[in-house]
Amino acid sequence: MTISIWRYSHLTLAVSSFVFILLASITGIILAFQPISEQMEPYKVSDFESITLAETLSNLKTEYPEVLDLQIDANQFVLASVITNDGESVNGYINPRTGQFLGDKIEVSKFFNWVTNFHRSLFLKSIGRFFVGLCSFLLFLIAVSGTVLILKRQGGFKKFFSKIVNENFNQYWHVVLGRLSLIPIIIITITGVYLSLEKFDVLPKNTSSHQIDFETLSEIPKIDIKEFPVFKNTKLSEVKSIEFPFSNDVEDYFTISLKDREIVVNQFNGTILSEIKTPLVIVFSALSLNLHTGKGSILWSVILAIATANILFFIYSGFAMTLKRRKSKLKNKYKKDTCKYVILVGSENGNTMPFANQLQQQLIKAGETVYIAELNNYNTFSKAEHFIIMTSTYGEGEAPTNASAFLERLKSIKQEQKISYSVVGFGSLAYPDFCKFAFDVDAEMKLQFKQELPVFTINDKSVESFQEWIELFNKKRELQITISKEKLAVKPRLNNTFTVVSKTIAEEHPDSTFLITLKPNTNTFTSGDLLAIYPENDYRERLYSIGKVDGNIQLSVKLHENGLGSGFLNALKIGAHFKARIIKNKAFHFPKKASKVILIANGTGIAPFLGMIDQNTKNIETHFYYGLRENASFNLYRDALNENCNSKKLNKLKLAFSREEPKAYVQDVLKQDALFIAEALKNKGVIMICGSLAMQNDVFTVLNTITTEHLNLPLSEFIERNQIKTDCY
Repeated sequence: MTISIWRYSHLTLAVSSFVFILLASITGIILAFQPISEQMEPYKVSDFESITLAETLSNLKTEYPEVLDLQIDANQFVLASVITNDGESVNGYINPRTGQFLGDKIEVSKFFNWVTNFHRSLFLKSIGRFFVGLCSFLLFLIAVSGTVLILKRQGGFKKFFSKIVNENFNQYWHVVLGRLSLIPIIIITITGVYLSLEKFDVLPKNTSSHQIDFETLSEIPKIDIKEFPVFKNTKLSEVKSIEFPFSNDVEDYFTISLKDREIVVNQFNGTILSEIKTPLVIVFSALSLNLHTGKGSILWSVILAIATANILFFIYSGFAMTLKRRKSKLKNKYKKDTCKYVILVGSENGNTMPFANQLQQQLIKAGETVYIAELNNYNTFSKAEHFIIMTSTYGEGEAPTNASAFLERLKSIKQEQKISYSVVGFGSLAYPDFCKFAFDVDAEMKLQFKQELPVFTINDKSVESFQEWIELFNKKRELQITISKEKLAVKPRLNNTFTVVSKTIAEEHPDSTFLITLKPNTNTFTSGDLLAIYPENDYRERLYSIGKVDGNIQLSVKLHENGLGSGFLNALKIGAHFKARIIKNKAFHFPKKASKVILIANGTGIAPFLGMIDQNTKNIETHFYYGLRENASFNLYRDALNENCNSKKLNKLKLAFSREEPKAYVQDVLKQDALFIAEALKNKGVIMICGSLAMQNDVFTVLNTITTEHLNLPLSEFIERNQIKTDCY
């Protein structure tokens, strides 16, 4: 519910201030180039920071018979109003080291003046200034609410800048650019509000004034201006402006405005007659103006231009995401208490909705009555026979916005009839809590209803995985529904290029298995990550566990008859290139710290473990239990594993052959080492399992027996502690 409040607040603020923010952003981008153009002018001298006020004033007095005033702008250009020897009045830039005239004062072009006035008030005078100030404040609130949403998504401040999975262009760049632009946008909005308050005289006024005792003023001792201690000790970079004495009377004096104070100086002997600290309101006003406009810094002006341009993108991408969610709105043909099937959907960004809508349409087409609703709208359904839960996971295993109240409603709302259910989880393997909320829902549903199908997970909106679930669902429910793959298919983003380095021959292996080594154009992967290939460049995705060996990707692949993925990889020749993508699978990375690591695999599930063992340079104690059909099946991996044993990267290897005497499966070998397994888990060891789901289920049964008998704890306890890692299909 909290996420909903922040999301709706974020959207409401954006909609209500859309026009003003759009206009302010466009004009703001243009105005960012004004200070850049000024900075390009050749009026700044080198080593400006080292010049003293005494040096500059002495040069001015020598060069000109009369100096009226002097100003140093944000660009550190020295602007002076002087009377020349010819009696001509000049107002322009001078060289503070020599007093030489450099050029006339820069006049802002009519175009920039027009844009500035429009940016400040939209030509609506005071009313316009009020709305511009208000929209600056609203943009600040939008930035704050957006930050909260990112924190919710990432799981806290520590993970604020952690990697974002690129599942959707608009969503991905909305978050990425939002994080990068956050500080500049906060500064733009706060300074914009401050400057607006200043224009409306809301800020405190400066009432302090200099108090000078004119009776004590003296012309003696008369000192040369360049010897005034205050001028010698003051850098020109600290000065904002100087008003020179109007006459030679002792009652006239220098008025010098510094960054932190204003001083009055006797023109004859340099005595400080009065000093007033600059009020904070004036300091903040000057700072706000420079930060808001970019004056004095090309770098900051460029940052402001980019940040303001990003605001335009946020407007576009934010509304694009909103429209996408609205398009995914759920519609019903039948009333809730007349339907046999009830589809309940949880989705943060609307990505799960198309799948749910397709299922609803096809069930209706098959003659079934179906009601579809968001999980938060769970209620009594008097004629329901089967619930289909289709949900994504948000952040660190949390419920998406429209499912945040479901588990509580599930406990309080009771159905009168017996109902079966199925859960389909949507997510990305790039997140460690892949489909966690789907499993949480399944655990609660089991307490009230009959599970008809195990939780089925779908990675990255895979249409083919959804089709696999449809086939299981059809078989269980005795239906013959199909889905429109074209409507659900998303063009894959193939980010990486791979070159075939080496490949064994599948036909020479008793199980038709082959090893293929690929050289990628990136090094940002590790063993346990996944390689996603698209053999026909369509929606059909094939995932393979990666073993990182000598910096390359090594896959272990079983060649299936008419296999789409295995056939594609097997047909590749050495030197061939193809495009695919790497999916981070952080939940299945080799632990950096563990007392022991126990690896369990069968068949081609050895692939990531070959890489993990090769990468075990810290020689963490590692034991490998591996199940194969026959001894000849092991020939493909024998040399590599023997070498790892010799180098102490692998401490012990135990094999189980299911078709050779004495016949055994990998779980049978685990039973023999029950005490060792229990001791490893007790001492915070980690068990990693890769291979077939059937093997995983059998291994889980054995492990649960071991932990229950020897540690008096169920296996689920160690799963929650993240001591059990799996990657099985």
